[in-house]
Amino acid sequence: MSETEKPLVYFVLGAAGSGRREVLADLIASGLPADAGAQVLLAATEAAAEADEQLPVIGRWTLEDEQITTEATPGEGPLFILSDGRGNPVDQLEALKPWLEREGRELARIICVVNCQLVEAHPTLLAWFDACIHFSDVVLLARREGVDNKWLSDFQTRYRDQFMPAVFEMVKHGRVKNPALVLEPQPRRLSHYFDEDEDWLIDGLAEEDDMEIEEGTEEVEVTKQEDPYFERRIGGRREKEIPKIAEFLDRV
Repeated sequence: MSETEKPLVYFVLGAAGSGRREVLADLIASGLPADAGAQVLLAATEAAAEADEQLPVIGRWTLEDEQITTEATPGEGPLFILSDGRGNPVDQLEALKPWLEREGRELARIICVVNCQLVEAHPTLLAWFDACIHFSDVVLLARREGVDNKWLSDFQTRYRDQFMPAVFEMVKHGRVKNPALVLEPQPRRLSHYFDEDEDWLIDGLAEEDDMEIEEGTEEVEVTKQEDPYFERRIGGRREKEIPKIAEFLDRV
């Protein structure tokens, strides 16, 4: 790694019990060189699992007072952070950016693992996954056993019709078809929250590739639009509220 390159971070979203650890083990083993030095941080709230033995886990991370803290200092290799699968993903993602800046790390990709069985059984959770997919570069459809094929097709069409740029891939037996493609550090997320300052939109309007600003025109103010999932009402509640997924996991 050159002096100008920052260590990469992958943030893995999804509900607890979605098989994220098995997918993560496959991505690390099949998608990275053996000497990549990958490491994993698990959310402190995540229960231990057998699949942890397949992962280079270095510790836990916590979210407290809107700040992420870790109990271990990661090395220079790729770092995979497993989200709190029973918590609010928006809170976690909002805190991720300042943590990346403090630690001098670069976000490679946000990966969302979807428990299709859970969402098919509880359509209300579509709003929860809408939030996750809004921020995600890759969406992995897992736990598909027994799920109706039409539901799977409709689920993907839902986001295709919204022109979501994320890559959608299937998970089979905890594995993906092309791990290297999933890990390619190319942003494909709809949200601009993690973009560098110079990548933000001018006056909140999408720039076309051929847009030019003529010399001598009035000064153009470059403003940052707040991500719609971070907007809050008077009193502190978010404008776009999502279901509390823990309430649905407790029913399983």
